[in-house]
Amino acid sequence: MNYREARQKRLAASFLLALSVCLAANYCCAQERRGDPRDPPPRGREQRRDDRDRRGGPKQYSLEQALSDQAQLHTIAFSGLAFITGDFGACTFLPPGKVCDFFGFQYMRDIDAAGAGHNPKFLGRAAGSILHVLSSGQRALLEKAAYREAAQLRELAEKRWPLIKAFCRQLMDEVPAGSSGLNKESVSAWAADIFQRDAQISYSRAQVFGRLAASLTPEQKASLGRMKFGDFNTWPDVDAEPYKLPRGTEKLVNVAYMTCASEFFSWYAGSADAGTYFCPERHGTYFGGFYMKDMPAMGKRDYNISTSLTGDSGRDFLNILTADQRSNITDILGLQRKSLQEIARVRRAIVQELREFLTGGQADRSKVVSLGRRYGELDGELSYYYAEAFARVNRGLSQQQHGELEELRGLEGYISAPAYIYSEPVREEILLPDTDHFFFPPAQAAGGR
Repeated sequence: MNYREARQKRLAASFLLALSVCLAANYCCAQERRGDPRDPPPRGREQRRDDRDRRGGPKQYSLEQALSDQAQLHTIAFSGLAFITGDFGACTFLPPGKVCDFFGFQYMRDIDAAGAGHNPKFLGRAAGSILHVLSSGQRALLEKAAYREAAQLRELAEKRWPLIKAFCRQLMDEVPAGSSGLNKESVSAWAADIFQRDAQISYSRAQVFGRLAASLTPEQKASLGRMKFGDFNTWPDVDAEPYKLPRGTEKLVNVAYMTCASEFFSWYAGSADAGTYFCPERHGTYFGGFYMKDMPAMGKRDYNISTSLTGDSGRDFLNILTADQRSNITDILGLQRKSLQEIARVRRAIVQELREFLTGGQADRSKVVSLGRRYGELDGELSYYYAEAFARVNRGLSQQQHGELEELRGLEGYISAPAYIYSEPVREEILLPDTDHFFFPPAQAAGGR
């Protein structure tokens, strides 16, 4: 029996169970966006022109929608599919824009009126337009920041690896002998270190952006004023290639340079609301979802990643599971709700502090770093819940379910690198420090987890 036949049979036999999952995902608040039971079937990885909401316009995105149970449920399920069918290397893959993301770029791309936000050319045109407007001296500010950030961004990426390895050990039942499994406090403390680094980089980036904004001439401000936030079609079709750093420059430096240029525009033209916004995929980024979603677009200049891929694949993952297996995923919604709300508050506080630089003020560095650390503790808590749930699901999967999940993954022929520095493969095998400290030691195995 192939995947589609098995899926049809299961859906026909478990309609009430599927309905109950939908209800569980939406019970917390009557004001949250509800899923339409007429959701279309999976469309594949490339976005189509009909990737629009049911009111006829471009899909609507908001912080409320990102926090909703349905968005969270399908995103978590998508991560579960990626984790169970993937490997360590795939889990380390992460788009550079998913760190230091307090400058509104994610919101700008999600609401883009032209529907180009999830095409690789989006960042290039944003960066090219900005670099074209700036003077050589102003571009030098971004270049200097990029060289400084590159080493910091590399350290941040490598800091993620031990935590990912611990999650993989939990998935494969390779925990230390006598241990009862992951220790939530250890996981949260490590994630706090990651996000503290993120906050430090973000502070320095905002400082540079503030200097750049203060240096703009009236003519430059007029040019930027003609570029509308969230409307790709209003940006000049400027090729970013001539403005990239010289050939032979480390790739991560060039990535940081282009990222800074594009995010300066979203920060300058955007708002605190835009910076506070996050997509549901922003948290628990240790499970390979970005590899599964983005890998087919790598190396392609004009490729739209479907905005429905995460929701469709997450839904199909849940449908492959039994009711008991599904409950491991749906139970996360209640566990994380309070922390998600706090994450939104912490993000807004960081964003508001960083925007002091935009008006010529001075942001409080210690406050930003402290908030960043708290942000990481919350992200670590969520990630712990995900890792525990995915491991429990994996232990109970049948051989047939494993086969169906592999087909649903849809990456036949793709082989991940041993690890990635964001999206750049690390070709050689990597050496990781001991990860036993992420688990309860045998002496505490009987204690309260």
